[in-house]
Amino acid sequence: MLFDPFRNTALSFSNRVVMAPMTRCRAVHADPVATPLMATYYAQRASAGLILTEALPVSDRARGYVNTPSLWSERQAESFKRVTDAVHEAGGKIFAQIWHVGRIAHSSLNLQGLPPLGVSTRTAKVKTFIEGPDGGVAIAACEQPAAATLDEIKAVIGEFAQSARMAKLAGFDGVEIHSANGYLLDQFRCPVLNDRSDAYGGSLENRYRLTLDVVDAVSQVYAPERISVRQSPYGNFNDMAADPDPLATYGYIAEQLQKRKIGFLHLFDQAGNWIHDAGHPLLPALRKAYGGAIIACGSFDREKAEAILQRGQADLVAFGKHFIPNPDLVRRLREGIALAPVDMAVFYAGGEKGYADYPTAA
Repeated sequence: MLFDPFRNTALSFSNRVVMAPMTRCRAVHADPVATPLMATYYAQRASAGLILTEALPVSDRARGYVNTPSLWSERQAESFKRVTDAVHEAGGKIFAQIWHVGRIAHSSLNLQGLPPLGVSTRTAKVKTFIEGPDGGVAIAACEQPAAATLDEIKAVIGEFAQSARMAKLAGFDGVEIHSANGYLLDQFRCPVLNDRSDAYGGSLENRYRLTLDVVDAVSQVYAPERISVRQSPYGNFNDMAADPDPLATYGYIAEQLQKRKIGFLHLFDQAGNWIHDAGHPLLPALRKAYGGAIIACGSFDREKAEAILQRGQADLVAFGKHFIPNPDLVRRLREGIALAPVDMAVFYAGGEKGYADYPTAA
Protein backbone atom coordinates (compact mmCIF):
# COMPACT_ATOMS: atom_id res chain seq x y z
CA MET A 1 0.00 0.00 0.00
CA LEU A 2 2.87 2.39 0.70
CA PHE A 3 3.57 2.80 -3.00
CA ASP A 4 -0.05 3.06 -4.10
CA PRO A 5 -1.31 6.45 -5.33
CA PHE A 6 -3.29 8.69 -3.00
CA ARG A 7 -6.15 10.98 -4.00
CA ASN A 8 -8.57 13.35 -2.34
CA THR A 9 -10.97 15.75 -4.02
CA ALA A 10 -8.24 18.32 -4.71
CA LEU A 11 -4.93 16.45 -4.91
CA SER A 12 -3.27 13.27 -6.12
CA PHE A 13 0.07 11.87 -4.96
CA SER A 14 2.10 9.21 -6.75
CA ASN A 15 2.59 7.23 -3.52
CA ARG A 16 1.86 7.42 0.20
CA VAL A 17 5.37 8.34 1.33
CA VAL A 18 5.60 11.82 2.84
CA MET A 19 8.85 13.68 3.44
CA ALA A 20 8.45 15.02 6.97
CA PRO A 21 9.24 18.66 7.77
CA MET A 22 12.81 19.07 9.03
CA THR A 23 14.57 22.27 10.03
CA ARG A 24 17.90 22.51 8.18
CA CYS A 25 19.11 26.10 8.88
CA ARG A 26 20.46 26.78 5.37
CA ALA A 27 19.14 30.33 4.89
CA VAL A 28 20.78 33.66 5.75
CA HIS A 29 19.14 35.08 8.85
CA ALA A 30 19.26 38.71 7.75
CA ASP A 31 17.47 37.85 4.49
CA PRO A 32 15.74 34.48 5.00
CA VAL A 33 14.80 33.68 1.42
CA ALA A 34 14.90 30.30 -0.28
CA THR A 35 18.17 29.68 -2.08
CA PRO A 36 18.93 27.80 -5.31
CA LEU A 37 20.50 25.07 -3.18
CA MET A 38 17.17 24.58 -1.41
CA ALA A 39 15.50 24.05 -4.77
CA THR A 40 18.05 21.33 -5.54
CA TYR A 41 17.60 19.72 -2.11
CA TYR A 42 13.82 19.44 -2.37
CA ALA A 43 13.80 18.44 -6.05
CA GLN A 44 16.19 15.58 -5.26
CA ARG A 45 13.54 14.20 -2.89
CA ALA A 46 10.51 14.80 -5.14
CA SER A 47 9.84 11.07 -5.57
CA ALA A 48 7.97 11.32 -2.26
CA GLY A 49 4.24 11.47 -2.80
CA LEU A 50 4.23 14.69 -0.78
CA ILE A 51 7.01 16.90 0.57
CA LEU A 52 6.37 18.99 3.67
CA THR A 53 8.92 21.80 3.83
CA GLU A 54 10.96 22.64 6.85
CA ALA A 55 8.92 24.88 9.14
CA LEU A 56 8.73 28.43 7.75
CA PRO A 57 8.19 31.30 10.22
CA VAL A 58 5.14 33.43 9.50
CA SER A 59 6.72 36.67 10.77
CA ASP A 60 9.97 38.11 12.04
CA ARG A 61 8.98 37.52 15.68
CA ALA A 62 7.86 33.97 14.83
CA ARG A 63 11.50 32.93 14.31
CA GLY A 64 13.12 30.77 16.97
CA TYR A 65 16.27 29.47 15.30
CA VAL A 66 18.93 31.26 13.30
CA ASN A 67 19.07 30.83 9.51
CA THR A 68 15.60 29.38 8.96
CA PRO A 69 14.00 30.35 5.63
CA SER A 70 10.77 32.25 6.14
CA LEU A 71 7.52 32.99 4.34
CA TRP A 72 5.79 36.26 5.11
CA SER A 73 6.83 38.63 2.30
CA GLU A 74 6.48 38.74 -1.46
CA ARG A 75 10.26 38.67 -1.77
CA GLN A 76 10.36 35.41 0.15
CA ALA A 77 7.46 34.02 -1.89
CA GLU A 78 9.28 34.84 -5.12
CA SER A 79 12.35 33.00 -3.85
CA PHE A 80 10.27 29.90 -3.09
CA LYS A 81 8.98 29.76 -6.66
CA ARG A 82 12.30 28.20 -7.63
CA VAL A 83 11.64 25.47 -5.02
CA THR A 84 8.08 24.68 -6.09
CA ASP A 85 9.01 24.84 -9.78
CA ALA A 86 11.88 22.41 -9.25
CA VAL A 87 9.73 19.95 -7.28
CA HIS A 88 6.90 20.11 -9.82
CA GLU A 89 9.29 19.63 -12.72
CA ALA A 90 10.55 16.50 -10.95
CA GLY A 91 6.98 15.21 -10.66
CA GLY A 92 6.41 15.93 -6.98
CA LYS A 93 3.96 17.79 -4.75
CA ILE A 94 4.98 20.14 -1.94
CA PHE A 95 3.25 21.87 0.98
CA ALA A 96 4.72 24.77 2.95
CA GLN A 97 4.68 24.15 6.69
CA ILE A 98 3.93 27.52 8.34
CA TRP A 99 5.07 28.14 11.88
CA HIS A 100 5.25 30.40 14.91
CA VAL A 101 7.68 29.22 17.58
CA GLY A 102 6.12 31.19 20.45
CA ARG A 103 8.27 30.98 23.57
CA ILE A 104 10.97 28.80 21.94
CA ALA A 105 12.97 31.87 20.98
CA HIS A 106 15.50 34.53 21.87
CA SER A 107 15.21 38.30 21.43
CA SER A 108 18.28 38.39 19.17
CA LEU A 109 16.40 36.41 16.54
CA ASN A 110 13.94 39.18 15.62
CA LEU A 111 14.92 42.55 14.22
CA GLN A 112 13.23 44.58 16.97
CA GLY A 113 14.83 42.64 19.81
CA LEU A 114 11.43 41.78 21.28
CA PRO A 115 11.05 39.01 23.84
CA PRO A 116 9.50 35.75 22.68
CA LEU A 117 5.71 35.71 22.42
CA GLY A 118 4.02 33.09 24.55
CA VAL A 119 0.71 31.92 25.90
CA SER A 120 2.01 32.92 29.34
CA THR A 121 5.24 34.21 30.89
CA ARG A 122 6.59 30.75 31.71
CA THR A 123 10.07 30.28 30.25
CA ALA A 124 10.87 27.12 28.31
CA LYS A 125 13.76 25.26 29.90
CA VAL A 126 15.38 24.48 26.56
CA LYS A 127 17.98 26.07 24.30
CA THR A 128 17.95 27.37 20.76
CA PHE A 129 20.32 28.40 17.98
CA ILE A 130 21.27 32.08 17.65
CA GLU A 131 23.95 33.97 15.74
CA GLY A 132 27.21 33.97 17.62
CA PRO A 133 29.64 36.90 17.99
CA ASP A 134 31.80 35.50 15.19
CA GLY A 135 28.84 35.22 12.82
CA GLY A 136 28.56 31.48 13.36
CA VAL A 137 25.88 29.55 15.21
CA ALA A 138 25.78 29.70 19.01
CA ILE A 139 23.58 27.99 21.59
CA ALA A 140 21.50 30.12 23.96
CA ALA A 141 18.78 29.50 26.52
CA CYS A 142 15.29 30.56 25.51
CA GLU A 143 14.31 33.83 27.13
CA GLN A 144 11.24 34.58 29.23
CA PRO A 145 8.28 35.23 26.94
CA ALA A 146 5.74 37.99 27.10
CA ALA A 147 2.16 36.71 27.38
CA ALA A 148 0.37 37.53 24.15
CA THR A 149 -2.30 40.22 24.34
CA LEU A 150 -5.59 39.81 22.49
CA ASP A 151 -4.35 42.26 19.86
CA GLU A 152 -1.17 40.22 19.44
CA ILE A 153 -3.21 37.02 19.10
CA LYS A 154 -5.27 38.68 16.39
CA ALA A 155 -2.04 39.70 14.68
CA VAL A 156 -0.71 36.13 14.82
CA ILE A 157 -3.85 34.85 13.11
CA GLY A 158 -3.31 37.45 10.40
CA GLU A 159 0.33 36.42 10.05
CA PHE A 160 -0.63 32.81 9.38
CA ALA A 161 -3.13 33.98 6.76
CA GLN A 162 -0.49 36.21 5.16
CA SER A 163 1.99 33.34 5.11
CA ALA A 164 -0.62 31.14 3.41
CA ARG A 165 -1.16 33.85 0.78
CA MET A 166 2.57 33.95 0.17
CA ALA A 167 2.64 30.14 -0.08
CA LYS A 168 -0.04 30.30 -2.74
CA LEU A 169 1.88 33.02 -4.57
CA ALA A 170 4.97 30.81 -4.46
CA GLY A 171 3.12 27.90 -6.05
CA PHE A 172 2.85 25.50 -3.12
CA ASP A 173 0.24 22.77 -3.55
CA GLY A 174 -1.01 23.38 -0.01
CA VAL A 175 0.06 24.32 3.49
CA GLU A 176 0.55 22.58 6.80
CA ILE A 177 -0.20 24.52 9.98
CA HIS A 178 2.39 23.63 12.62
CA SER A 179 0.36 23.11 15.79
CA ALA A 180 2.68 20.62 17.47
CA ASN A 181 6.02 20.07 19.22
CA GLY A 182 5.64 22.76 21.87
CA TYR A 183 5.49 25.75 19.52
CA LEU A 184 3.02 28.62 19.85
CA LEU A 185 -0.26 26.96 18.84
CA ASP A 186 0.62 23.89 20.89
CA GLN A 187 1.52 26.12 23.84
CA PHE A 188 -2.02 27.49 23.82
CA ARG A 189 -3.42 23.92 23.82
CA CYS A 190 -1.40 22.89 26.87
CA PRO A 191 -3.42 23.15 30.12
CA VAL A 192 -0.26 23.43 32.21
CA LEU A 193 1.24 26.34 30.26
CA ASN A 194 -2.02 28.07 29.44
CA ASP A 195 -3.11 29.91 32.58
CA ARG A 196 -5.15 32.54 30.72
CA SER A 197 -8.59 33.68 31.87
CA ASP A 198 -9.72 35.14 28.53
CA ALA A 199 -11.32 33.49 25.47
CA TYR A 200 -8.04 31.66 24.72
CA GLY A 201 -7.62 29.93 28.08
CA GLY A 202 -9.38 27.62 30.49
CA SER A 203 -11.59 25.11 28.69
CA LEU A 204 -10.37 22.73 25.99
CA GLU A 205 -12.42 24.67 23.45
CA ASN A 206 -10.75 27.92 24.47
CA ARG A 207 -7.26 26.42 24.45
CA TYR A 208 -7.78 25.19 20.89
CA ARG A 209 -9.38 28.47 19.80
CA LEU A 210 -6.15 29.93 18.42
CA THR A 211 -5.37 26.84 16.35
CA LEU A 212 -8.89 26.82 14.92
CA ASP A 213 -8.88 30.58 14.32
CA VAL A 214 -5.70 30.04 12.31
CA VAL A 215 -7.25 27.09 10.45
CA ASP A 216 -10.28 29.22 9.57
CA ALA A 217 -8.11 32.12 8.39
CA VAL A 218 -5.91 29.86 6.25
CA SER A 219 -9.04 28.21 4.81
CA GLN A 220 -9.88 31.56 3.26
CA VAL A 221 -6.70 31.20 1.19
CA TYR A 222 -6.45 27.49 0.40
CA ALA A 223 -9.27 25.02 -0.10
CA PRO A 224 -9.64 22.92 3.07
CA GLU A 225 -8.60 19.79 1.16
CA ARG A 226 -5.19 21.41 0.63
CA ILE A 227 -4.57 22.09 4.32
CA SER A 228 -2.82 19.88 6.86
CA VAL A 229 -2.68 20.40 10.63
CA ARG A 230 0.14 18.84 12.62
CA GLN A 231 -0.35 17.56 16.18
CA SER A 232 2.00 15.71 18.54
CA PRO A 233 -0.01 13.66 21.06
CA TYR A 234 1.91 12.58 24.17
CA GLY A 235 4.85 14.76 23.12
CA ASN A 236 7.11 16.50 25.64
CA PHE A 237 9.52 18.20 23.23
CA ASN A 238 10.34 21.84 24.09
CA ASP A 239 9.57 21.45 27.79
CA MET A 240 5.93 20.51 27.30
CA ALA A 241 3.84 18.87 30.01
CA ALA A 242 1.81 15.72 29.47
CA ASP A 243 -1.80 16.26 28.49
CA PRO A 244 -4.11 14.90 31.22
CA ASP A 245 -6.68 13.48 28.78
CA PRO A 246 -5.22 12.86 25.30
CA LEU A 247 -8.30 11.04 24.00
CA ALA A 248 -10.55 13.99 24.78
CA THR A 249 -8.00 16.59 23.66
CA TYR A 250 -7.08 15.12 20.29
CA GLY A 251 -10.57 13.77 19.73
CA TYR A 252 -11.84 17.34 19.99
CA ILE A 253 -9.42 18.76 17.43
CA ALA A 254 -10.13 15.83 15.10
CA GLU A 255 -13.86 16.56 15.30
CA GLN A 256 -13.30 20.25 14.63
CA LEU A 257 -11.08 19.56 11.63
CA GLN A 258 -13.70 17.16 10.30
CA LYS A 259 -16.38 19.86 10.57
CA ARG A 260 -14.16 22.13 8.50
CA LYS A 261 -13.37 19.36 5.97
CA ILE A 262 -9.61 19.85 6.47
CA GLY A 263 -7.74 17.49 4.18
CA PHE A 264 -4.96 16.16 6.40
CA LEU A 265 -4.31 15.50 10.08
CA HIS A 266 -0.59 14.90 10.65
CA LEU A 267 0.17 12.97 13.85
CA PHE A 268 3.74 12.94 15.12
CA ASP A 269 4.80 10.44 17.77
CA GLN A 270 8.02 11.95 19.07
CA ALA A 271 9.07 8.74 20.82
CA GLY A 272 8.05 6.41 17.98
CA ASN A 273 6.03 4.42 20.48
CA TRP A 274 2.23 4.62 20.67
CA ILE A 275 1.78 5.10 16.93
CA HIS A 276 3.09 1.56 16.29
CA ASP A 277 0.87 -0.07 18.90
CA ALA A 278 -2.06 -1.64 17.03
CA GLY A 279 -4.03 -1.80 20.26
CA HIS A 280 -3.52 1.80 21.34
CA PRO A 281 -6.90 3.58 21.56
CA LEU A 282 -5.93 6.98 20.12
CA LEU A 283 -5.68 6.23 16.40
CA PRO A 284 -9.00 4.34 16.19
CA ALA A 285 -10.68 7.18 18.09
CA LEU A 286 -9.25 9.80 15.75
CA ARG A 287 -10.15 7.75 12.70
CA LYS A 288 -13.73 7.60 13.94
CA ALA A 289 -13.87 11.36 14.54
CA TYR A 290 -12.02 12.48 11.42
CA GLY A 291 -12.72 11.48 7.84
CA GLY A 292 -9.81 13.17 6.10
CA ALA A 293 -6.37 11.69 5.47
CA ILE A 294 -4.21 10.85 8.47
CA ILE A 295 -0.44 11.23 8.08
CA ALA A 296 1.45 9.11 10.60
CA CYS A 297 4.99 10.09 11.59
CA GLY A 298 7.41 8.61 14.08
CA SER A 299 10.29 6.16 13.56
CA PHE A 300 8.82 4.31 10.60
CA ASP A 301 10.50 1.78 8.37
CA ARG A 302 8.85 0.04 5.42
CA GLU A 303 7.43 -2.82 7.51
CA LYS A 304 5.88 -0.52 10.10
CA ALA A 305 4.57 1.80 7.40
CA GLU A 306 2.85 -1.01 5.57
CA ALA A 307 1.41 -2.29 8.85
CA ILE A 308 -0.28 0.98 9.84
CA LEU A 309 -1.67 1.42 6.34
CA GLN A 310 -3.00 -2.14 6.31
CA ARG A 311 -4.70 -1.54 9.67
CA GLY A 312 -6.46 1.45 8.17
CA GLN A 313 -5.12 3.72 10.93
CA ALA A 314 -3.28 6.03 8.52
CA ASP A 315 -3.47 7.01 4.85
CA LEU A 316 0.09 8.30 4.41
CA VAL A 317 3.33 7.78 6.31
CA ALA A 318 5.98 10.46 6.90
CA PHE A 319 9.68 9.68 6.99
CA GLY A 320 12.08 12.24 8.40
CA LYS A 321 15.80 11.91 9.04
CA HIS A 322 16.32 9.06 6.55
CA PHE A 323 15.33 11.42 3.73
CA ILE A 324 18.42 13.52 4.46
CA PRO A 325 21.17 11.06 3.39
CA ASN A 326 18.81 9.16 1.08
CA PRO A 327 17.30 11.54 -1.49
CA ASP A 328 16.01 8.44 -3.32
CA LEU A 329 14.41 7.03 -0.18
CA VAL A 330 11.23 5.97 -2.00
CA ARG A 331 13.19 3.78 -4.40
CA ARG A 332 15.32 2.34 -1.59
CA LEU A 333 12.22 1.42 0.40
CA ARG A 334 10.49 -0.08 -2.63
CA GLU A 335 13.49 -2.14 -3.79
CA GLY A 336 14.92 -3.03 -0.38
CA ILE A 337 18.17 -1.11 -0.98
CA ALA A 338 20.21 -0.44 2.16
CA LEU A 339 19.86 3.08 3.55
CA ALA A 340 22.80 5.46 3.83
CA PRO A 341 23.57 6.27 7.47
CA VAL A 342 22.26 9.38 9.19
CA ASP A 343 24.80 11.95 10.41
CA MET A 344 23.20 14.23 13.01
CA ALA A 345 26.22 16.54 12.95
CA VAL A 346 25.18 18.01 9.58
CA PHE A 347 21.46 18.51 10.29
CA TYR A 348 21.74 22.17 11.33
CA ALA A 349 25.33 22.90 10.34
CA GLY A 350 24.66 25.21 7.39
CA GLY A 351 26.45 25.07 4.07
CA GLU A 352 26.38 22.46 1.33
CA LYS A 353 27.89 19.54 3.22
CA GLY A 354 25.24 17.11 4.35
CA TYR A 355 22.50 18.91 2.43
CA ALA A 356 22.25 18.44 -1.32
CA ASP A 357 25.44 16.41 -1.81
CA TYR A 358 24.16 12.89 -1.08
CA PRO A 359 24.29 10.42 -3.99
CA THR A 360 21.48 8.15 -5.05
CA ALA A 361 21.86 4.36 -4.98
CA ALA A 362 23.63 2.78 -7.93
